[in-house]
Amino acid sequence: MRTILVIDDNPAVGTALDVLFGLRDIRTLVATSPEEGIALLAREHVDLVVQDMNFRADTTSGEEGEALFRDIRAAHPDLPVILLTAWTHLESAVDLVKHGAADYMAKPWDDRKLLTAVENLIELGESTREVRRLRAQQQAALTGLAAQYDLRGAVFADPATERVFSLACQVARADVPVLVTGPNGAGKERVAEVIQANSSVKSGPFVTVNCGALPQDLIEAELFGADAGAYTGANKAREGKFEAADGGTLFLDEIGNLPLNGQMKLLRVLETGRFERLGSNRERQVRVRVISATNADLPAMIRAGSFREDLYYRLNLIEIRLPPLAQRRGDILPLADHFLQGGKPLTAPARDALLRHGWPGNVRELKNVLQRAQLLAPGKAIEPADLGLPVGQGAGALPPVETEIEPDREQIVSALARASGSVSQTAAELGLSRQALYRRMDKLGIART
Repeated sequence: MRTILVIDDNPAVGTALDVLFGLRDIRTLVATSPEEGIALLAREHVDLVVQDMNFRADTTSGEEGEALFRDIRAAHPDLPVILLTAWTHLESAVDLVKHGAADYMAKPWDDRKLLTAVENLIELGESTREVRRLRAQQQAALTGLAAQYDLRGAVFADPATERVFSLACQVARADVPVLVTGPNGAGKERVAEVIQANSSVKSGPFVTVNCGALPQDLIEAELFGADAGAYTGANKAREGKFEAADGGTLFLDEIGNLPLNGQMKLLRVLETGRFERLGSNRERQVRVRVISATNADLPAMIRAGSFREDLYYRLNLIEIRLPPLAQRRGDILPLADHFLQGGKPLTAPARDALLRHGWPGNVRELKNVLQRAQLLAPGKAIEPADLGLPVGQGAGALPPVETEIEPDREQIVSALARASGSVSQTAAELGLSRQALYRRMDKLGIART
């Protein structure tokens, strides 16, 4: 539960703030002296401190408040602190803000202004802790694999993505064909690059072919090359993709879009390693590691007669399934931070908006959204409105949970497990705000981590 510590020698202040914060489901701890406040901080989890500037009736200098603030900052450098001060101490309060205090309020305070500041600071603190947790998780995942393999700069934190790259690294050394499946924009080519970088042919070329973009009448020439005069406009001999990839890796992207005549020619070279250039009688041989990728349902295409079954089994000795970004939500914020390196930061509400979006365009969509926001955001930070994401049930948005149907204990526990304990990710999956999820967890007796 969100918790605030109020440190003020006047018990009436503690009582008033307890009532005020209780309206927002915020737990309030009260200490009447700096010593008591420091002791509470040592044994209680606190999200924010509201502290007075004077604690003895015979002093109005604000020195006690300054000393208390510096003690809190020394022991808890990231804990937000709001200062309560009389107008006569405004200058010292402003000076403390320059040294890290989150905000200051003059007594008597404005309830609405104080509540707004408190909500924003707690939200920011939760987001900051979530970012650090994800970064630590990402670092742990990367460190374990990076100690053994070349990950080509891959950014991830979600366990599902870690499993994908772990499998990719495991099969890299085996000279067998690999099929990478997953939706468009999810990062299939990066998986192929990691396989190449850790293979026995890592020093060789990495050649990419978009099978969906090959002209129907030039497939053979593109893949295997052509001698001069082999077709109209072929004024000189040209090298095909297989020759270009000799001694390295050929990445056949969108293999499901390759026409049947191209599939037949591809199958022969995969089986023998031999081919002839278009218009030539001389047989050539290459040593190429083939990795293919598709977003299509190849078994369904086989049943429909549009993809060769023998080619499928030739390509699919090892299949690596890359889930859509919506199913590896732990990657969203680390990827966002990576795309925004050196640019404007995301506000806490903007980070929540990223987690709530369904990302039908996957990593490619995330990158485009952030690049656009970086250019168009008018402020110093990126707000939710700058992202241009659909609201509510718009295209790509995660459907909210019906208000009359609340998730039960089993659903929440399962979602927490899938999100590795992340409340932000769990709330996004269940279609709840963090506050609503916290209230539901408290009601069901689910411990907060």
